[in-house]
Amino acid sequence: MAWYFAVVERFHEIQNPTSVEKIRLLGERLGLGPGSHVLDVGSGRGGPALVLAGEFGCRITSVERAEEFHSVARERVREAGLDHLVELIHADAAGFPIEPGRYDAALCLGASFIWDGLDGTLAALVPAVRAGGSVAVGEPYWRRWPLPDGFQPDPGEDFTTLDETVRRFEGAGLAATALIDASFDDWDRYETLHWLSAEGWLAEHPGDPDAEEIRRLFDRQRDRYLRWERDLLGWAIIAGRSKA
Repeated sequence: MAWYFAVVERFHEIQNPTSVEKIRLLGERLGLGPGSHVLDVGSGRGGPALVLAGEFGCRITSVERAEEFHSVARERVREAGLDHLVELIHADAAGFPIEPGRYDAALCLGASFIWDGLDGTLAALVPAVRAGGSVAVGEPYWRRWPLPDGFQPDPGEDFTTLDETVRRFEGAGLAATALIDASFDDWDRYETLHWLSAEGWLAEHPGDPDAEEIRRLFDRQRDRYLRWERDLLGWAIIAGRSKA
């Protein structure tokens, strides 16, 4: 079966509601340089790794379980001439052995589902960084709380407010050092590229046995974004320095 996210994110350079400029800002806030070693889990098509390795000369260990994304990342890294800096590992990050204290920074941008949410993600990544190292997570949050009548979060959308999200970093032993929020433009660019990708794929595959399901999922997500999520759902990269 055609995988929905492989269809709708086939054109995305960055697979989150953010930008190359904001990933570059993240690298600056983390203090990355040629001597830095970064772990990037749920690394997708390799967008952030390409920006950080290209801009700061740091080493990146990227872990991605989806073959559709891993294969694209491999080609992108090769074309960028960054094979010597970016190591791509095709594996489920939940089972990837993370050596304690090995990394200067650990990233999980939009993939905290790997460890069933933010708390599990922080518990997994904080031990991965050296004393004084950083953990950065890209995580959704609710712009309004309580949520309005009529809106029902999907399973797994047990997000909280931005304030409470930052406090979870502090509760995990991190001193919050950066907040890089997604703008409405970031969200619209990210979501509407899904529209372009999905409509193009459906036009190219009119008789595909998965076309009806792809259409159903796409229509639902587009309607949900326009009716509710554009106003209610935020997304931010939050970084914290290990106090250990």
